[in-house]
Amino acid sequence: MAKKKIILSIDGGGIRGIVPGQILIHIEHLLKEVFDDSTYKIADHFDLIAGTSTGGILACAYLLSEFDRPKYTAEEVVDIYFERGDDIFSIPLFHRIRSVGGVLDEKYPAEGLEEALLDYFGDSKLSDLLKPSLITAYDIKRRKAHFFTQHDAGDPNHNFYLRDVARATAAAPTFFEVSKIKSDANKYYPLIDGGIFANNPALCAYAEMRNKFSTKELKIQASDILLLSIGTGYAKISYSYDEAKDWGLAAWAKPALDMMMAGVSDTVDYQLRQIFEAAGSSKQYLRINGELPAGIDPNMDCVAPENLKALKAFGDGLYEQNKQAILGFLKM
Repeated sequence: MAKKKIILSIDGGGIRGIVPGQILIHIEHLLKEVFDDSTYKIADHFDLIAGTSTGGILACAYLLSEFDRPKYTAEEVVDIYFERGDDIFSIPLFHRIRSVGGVLDEKYPAEGLEEALLDYFGDSKLSDLLKPSLITAYDIKRRKAHFFTQHDAGDPNHNFYLRDVARATAAAPTFFEVSKIKSDANKYYPLIDGGIFANNPALCAYAEMRNKFSTKELKIQASDILLLSIGTGYAKISYSYDEAKDWGLAAWAKPALDMMMAGVSDTVDYQLRQIFEAAGSSKQYLRINGELPAGIDPNMDCVAPENLKALKAFGDGLYEQNKQAILGFLKM
């Protein structure tokens, strides 16, 4: 029997990337125990890692190579939030005034994010990643989804600096300026955060695995795949009919965006559950996510120390709640 293909998919969510990051710290420790190998890392276990926005940055970091081994431990990957969060989500006074708090221009200048990505990824290219990847972005000129895939990056048209891949997938509209990046073939792409169409990229990753890695001898089906999908937590803010019935454009803007992103993510989860259940392989798909408690600010840019600490604790708790399911998944 052929070995199953194992996929890791990580949602978008800005600073809430701490949540899947913490879960994956525990998973990396668990993998070391399961395989009795103290050097085992996230990249060693998964055949494809997918991510959107903050999840895309995490995916790149887990797969980054140094001397043909993963460069960072799971703990070191999460450090970007604690060590550079303030730099990434920092608003100089002049920018705050000029942008009118993000109304007339992007909320944050991109320099802090770009400097952090340069420090973490240097001059590494997409083609340098250790394993296949799928990182989402959206091309505003060509009006179509753009997927950064390591397994296609041997073609200069599909190869980019890794720091540019991370910059593109994290270019959340209103938060950061549109990214303009160049492939090795000197072709430019104006890209924004893939969260506008795939904040949960798990279904994209599933399709990629079935399409790109099937062979004449083996047409990959759901039964041949193990898929672990990790969210960044969600806030369920409800609205009554009386509260919303007279809302106009301004009042609907944020609630509508939140509902669309949550709805798309939930729909992906529903579709994958149906796909794996129909294949008789329901245990081969595991989704880990949870509702954020009242003490956590759900905004993607809240880097207050107490919020970072609370997100870390939430991620740890979410792992503990799902530990047995995770262990069973890893042993399949």
